Amino acid sequence: MLPPRPVRRVAGPVLLGLLVAGVVLLPVLAVVALVASFFLPGRLRALRLLAFALVYLAMEVAGLVAAAVLWVAGGAGRAVRARRWRAAHYTVLRVLLDVVMRAAQRLFALRLVTDGESWSPLDDGMPGSTNAMVVLSRHAGPGDSFLLVNTLMNRDHLRQPRIVLKDTLQLDPLIDTFLNRLPNSFVSAGPGAGERAERAIADLARDLGEEDALLIFPEGANATPRRRLRAIQRLRDRGLVAAARRAEAMRHVLPPRPGGVVAALQAAPHADVVLVAHTGLEHLDSVRDVWRELPMDKTLHLRWWFVPAAEVPRGEAELTDWLYRWWETIDAWITTTSAAEDTGR
Repeated sequence: MLPPRPVRRVAGPVLLGLLVAGVVLLPVLAVVALVASFFLPGRLRALRLLAFALVYLAMEVAGLVAAAVLWVAGGAGRAVRARRWRAAHYTVLRVLLDVVMRAAQRLFALRLVTDGESWSPLDDGMPGSTNAMVVLSRHAGPGDSFLLVNTLMNRDHLRQPRIVLKDTLQLDPLIDTFLNRLPNSFVSAGPGAGERAERAIADLARDLGEEDALLIFPEGANATPRRRLRAIQRLRDRGLVAAARRAEAMRHVLPPRPGGVVAALQAAPHADVVLVAHTGLEHLDSVRDVWRELPMDKTLHLRWWFVPAAEVPRGEAELTDWLYRWWETIDAWITTTSAAEDTGR
């Protein structure tokens, strides 16, 4: 069970203390990290991790300071529903997340490549587009949600993302503070979690505006071989034999769970849909995997597809079949892209 909010707020001063200690002890920590790097595989692994940790701590503290300033400027939170108040919070998040993602790309040798034929969230949309957007993405690898949110909030397009998250993420004080002030929803695990998530998704979708993007991961978790087998078995246990067969034919993704997608698209029939595939980090499922690969020296490939609202089916059965067809497309793209990447090495 998640600790109560007063307990969670202790994390803020702790982060500030860690940042101060890190800055004061930086010469010592840098020497220790440099020496340790000689005994670890990879190039300057410990030094890179130290640099990223300091950047992350600095952004956490800067974000909490900015949140305090915005709270005071907003009349102790009384302006919570004001458009300008919300936009200011998104601006701060965009800047902080951009700094963190740039640091990660440079320190861990990550490259981001978008498919040349891909629709881009920086495009102006399609003829007749309402611009309200529901984004459906595969879930694989560390930090993919941060990457997608960062892309959607790019300063050239300024989307305002909405997302349903696990309530344990509120242990991060920056996430706890900002995302609870903005239209997002935290859901707890346990019995009924799926239904609670679907209700939260529908609530977030109903008033999607032209600057908003609701981000959903239909697979529900990072795709791994073990999770894939369990998901297929659950379909069989529920008597969904045809869906299980389709899931077995998809080698790289988990079978999508249609509940949240149906809830969003029925609540927001005016919203266009963007589907996102990516590949390059899916084999990194644990902290141990990430540690072993640092610096990663990876290329992350992205592919976006745009579907206007008028072309999205509305019935539950039709939406479920439509979602599976798109996930089969995503699986095929991953197969082709991964094969091309292996050939080019």
